[in-house]
Amino acid sequence: MMMGMSIEVGSRPMERVPAATRVLSVDALGPDGLSALEALGCSLWSRTRLGTNDPETAVALLDPNVLVVRSSRVDRRVLEAGRSLSLVVRAGAGVDNIDVAAASARGIFVANCPGKNAMAVAELAWGLILACDRKIPDQTFDLREGLWKKAHYADSRGLYGRTLGVVGLGSVGREVAERGKAFGMRVLAWSRRLTPARAAELELGYSDNLIDLARVSDVVSLHVAATAETEGLIGRSFFDALKPGATFVNTSRGSVVDQPSLLAAIRSKGLRVGLDVYGQQPKAGDDKFADPALREPLVYGTHHTGASTEQAQEAVATETARVIEHYVRTGEVLNCVNRAKPSESHALLTVRHLNKPGVLASVFAVLGKVGVNVEEMENVICAGGAAACARIRLSQAISASELDAVASHKDVLAVTLAPAESRDK
Repeated sequence: MMMGMSIEVGSRPMERVPAATRVLSVDALGPDGLSALEALGCSLWSRTRLGTNDPETAVALLDPNVLVVRSSRVDRRVLEAGRSLSLVVRAGAGVDNIDVAAASARGIFVANCPGKNAMAVAELAWGLILACDRKIPDQTFDLREGLWKKAHYADSRGLYGRTLGVVGLGSVGREVAERGKAFGMRVLAWSRRLTPARAAELELGYSDNLIDLARVSDVVSLHVAATAETEGLIGRSFFDALKPGATFVNTSRGSVVDQPSLLAAIRSKGLRVGLDVYGQQPKAGDDKFADPALREPLVYGTHHTGASTEQAQEAVATETARVIEHYVRTGEVLNCVNRAKPSESHALLTVRHLNKPGVLASVFAVLGKVGVNVEEMENVICAGGAAACARIRLSQAISASELDAVASHKDVLAVTLAPAESRDK
């Protein structure tokens, strides 16, 4: 490992972090990501260096501060295997392979790299859309078999002027929608957070429910995260509403689609289907695959490779290094997915004070005596270093007498108590 190096992240140099920071990557991160973390000065280990394919064993052997994963499952056993683990970084967007609730219960932050592979996934989605419309895999197969069947494949409908329904308008959904407009399609979108005004701003049609979107769409492309709320989101009523012969593409997660309903619609309505994800996917190291949908005509599939381009992996690796560097230096977690919502705090205590030892300790002593928990806090030092302002989010409000007790310290300048406000406002 070379000493004194810096690397470029975005447009700024990244300095080395303390060598005591142990980073374990249990999945292939790519040479750029590994080199970036080594250049930061981390003690970097890969699962292969440890000689084990079991993340739990790898974490127990190394006891890392930071764990980096792509597809490996991080369950409670993995999280409990290391005493020093404080951050799990998903080198990708979705975090459904990580037990986020178990991580939160142990005070372990979970971060991801959102949007860094959006263009790659959108490109594959469009590859599947075109494959469905032109039956490209079937044509290729027949040509390889020495068969010329031009008349047989002359029934493509074409995409220009037709309606594309985009389900989910995150970073991937927006990229798919933009490409739909480039193909001359009318693009209609649905998302839980989408408003008519936002749709108009993006020059998209707005749908306030999935069934209406399915009813008018010639092509549907699915781009929602896998959560408890989205499990089985696309089910029988959605497929019943689709036009016969419509195209349906899923490059998000298999759990979002009710698989029996999809299979029934393929058979009853002659859907053209492109899939990059499935209800039951092979585990790491398993090369056996079976999905009844892929046995049906006009159903085409890829190996969950939506994000697997060199461009996407380089972007994800760079973002992973940036998240780790920022965390080690500041204690703040970029792209954190398990930070408590501001609404979980009920009061905001603001203490302006002289920047001297013991002031905050006295505040915490008052709060501890009455059983009020500090949910979150920041202490901002003013220019010159003479004074500071502490903003402390509390589990509940304190009484006037308790507020007076906080203010009674000789180095406290002023105190205020107000209802906690959302950072999202």
